[in-house]
Amino acid sequence: MSERPWLAHYPPGVPATLEYPEVTLDQFIEQSVAKHADLTALRFATISMTYRELWGRVLRCAAALAELGIGKGDRVALMLPNCPQYVIAYFGTLRAGGIVVQVSPLSTPRELVHHLSTSGAETIVVADVLYPMVQAVLPQVNLRNVLVTRLRGEVTPGPEARAFEEVLMSTTGAPPDVQVTPDDVAVLQYTGGTTGIAKGAMLTHRNLVVNVLQSAAPNPDFPSGADLRVLTVLPLFHVYGMTVCMNLGLARGGELILLPRFEPAEVLETIKATQPTSFPGVPTMYVAINSVPNAEEYGVGSIRFCNSGGAPMPLEVMEAFEQRFGATIIEGYGLSETSPVTHVNPATGLRKPGTIGIPVPDTDAEIVDIDTGTRVLPPGEPGELRIRGPQVMAGYWGMPEETADAMRDGWFYTGDIATMDEDGYFTIVDRKKDMILASGLNVYPREVEEVLYEHPAVLEAGVIGVPDPYRGESVKAYVVLKPGASATAEELEAYCREHLSAYKVPHAFEFRDTLPKSGVGKVLRRVLVEEERQRTPEETATSE
Repeated sequence: MSERPWLAHYPPGVPATLEYPEVTLDQFIEQSVAKHADLTALRFATISMTYRELWGRVLRCAAALAELGIGKGDRVALMLPNCPQYVIAYFGTLRAGGIVVQVSPLSTPRELVHHLSTSGAETIVVADVLYPMVQAVLPQVNLRNVLVTRLRGEVTPGPEARAFEEVLMSTTGAPPDVQVTPDDVAVLQYTGGTTGIAKGAMLTHRNLVVNVLQSAAPNPDFPSGADLRVLTVLPLFHVYGMTVCMNLGLARGGELILLPRFEPAEVLETIKATQPTSFPGVPTMYVAINSVPNAEEYGVGSIRFCNSGGAPMPLEVMEAFEQRFGATIIEGYGLSETSPVTHVNPATGLRKPGTIGIPVPDTDAEIVDIDTGTRVLPPGEPGELRIRGPQVMAGYWGMPEETADAMRDGWFYTGDIATMDEDGYFTIVDRKKDMILASGLNVYPREVEEVLYEHPAVLEAGVIGVPDPYRGESVKAYVVLKPGASATAEELEAYCREHLSAYKVPHAFEFRDTLPKSGVGKVLRRVLVEEERQRTPEETATSE
């Protein structure tokens, strides 16, 4: 194998290494503001905002935060859905010298306390509908400033809170000149907590600026300015939405079409009304659009650039969408710890559907043995994926031991099992901790899920390992059927036997109306595992 075989498959004009400006993320976006001042930056419901208007509010927010005592390195938590206030508070915090703490609006009170306590955030900007939760946890955290922004006008801030909009309007000064460097932390991006306690990945300004440029580089034809309209339904509190929708969209002078949640009907109506040209999504979003019978009537063909990340894309789903709507879905890969993008399928040349593609510029990737993490494996052999590049985090906030475990000898160990082929294309097999050990044999849930997705009656599938007194673990599948479709466990088992080795075939099937998902739409196997763990033997027998 030649070193970095993927370089041979870079599109013409895409270099192996890029030049990166020595600026902070807010300075980087400010350059785009100067160039595109009169173009629309944000669209939300009936509201639109130019770049000049947006940045005026960002600077006002920075000044207001400074007046509240926020200075360099202070943490400001954002608990907001996709809305203009999120963008304003995010860049306002950075311009004030603060660090953004990403908090999912779907957080439980326990998760909220964890994020606020571990980050040391003393300020939070929260949507009015979520304010009661913040109010409830106040005795357990150390918040000095609670800023409530009106989305629905349903909640009036209590005496311990102030209205975000009023705080911004009351400021009279200019934002302070805070000396922030590219290597200072910009964002604490909490991991999903799939392997235990959620950890705050420290993403620096450099990490985020670099990753914007890395994300755009593999597609030289990616639009900018008025030609770029980004359907922004991926949550901005998630690292994928933050970088690929917001930061990349604004850096290129595009229009962010903000939607607070993914509802297929609302998304299609928005597509019809706004004609977006770019749609970063996750597999479950594409599944949902595929399931709408008359989706063609909404002008989905305006979207020329489709991305998928967050979870592996089932080939069946990708092919159905592409054949139906004439768009090509470019699959990529990344993690909270890598800002997130590390791999992407090339926009032109050799595209390998089902893979995550090849490393983006200035990024190295290797497959190493699972046991020691030191032996580099040959093409085709599955092992742990490790990554090295300028988009890799500075470490986990306040967790030196976890940082040392994940970052060794300059490499970040992803915890994902993958393979690399002779061309340097990588394929995610599964999460290391999701691997099922059945009778001493490795079973990767994703492989089983892929087969189930190919069945004509299956809409969604999730596969986990369950305790088995004989095998150690056995395979169980949770299945959501397509509307109007029918299938029995016996039928699905027979189908799996046709396409899988016997030890990989699920021994139990459970039919559900929905599957538990993360804020970005990823099926949460850990929730299924926990549900299974809490079941009585009688419940287990009934579900099988």
